[in-house]
Amino acid sequence: MAAAATAAGPAGKPRKVLVIILLSIITLGIYGLVWVFKTFEEMKQYSGKGVGGWVGLILDLVIGIVVPFLMSSEIGKLYNADGKENPVSGYTGLWILLPLVGSLVWLCKTQWALNSFWESKGAAAA
Repeated sequence: MAAAATAAGPAGKPRKVLVIILLSIITLGIYGLVWVFKTFEEMKQYSGKGVGGWVGLILDLVIGIVVPFLMSSEIGKLYNADGKENPVSGYTGLWILLPLVGSLVWLCKTQWALNSFWESKGAAAA
């Protein structure tokens, strides 16, 4: 399949959602920025496509509302390039608009989809 030819790098690291949340709280949001950077950078290194870590981080700092839509979209594209049905897409970012629980739902759906993708590429489970 052509999908294998698009992989330019190693699989990213699966991460536990609870750890992301706790570290973000403990570090007053700094880990959340690190997570955004690492997630976008790992997707770019793997596929050779996407915005990458620095652009993702800058977008998060300047216009953070776009990151949930963009990140979910890029994860969906990884699945599509692999010939699989995508569990998330840009529309998944709409969860962020729901007060209180929307951010958690988005984070869970997005990170779980990314974890499954990385694990299908041989990464150790989160």
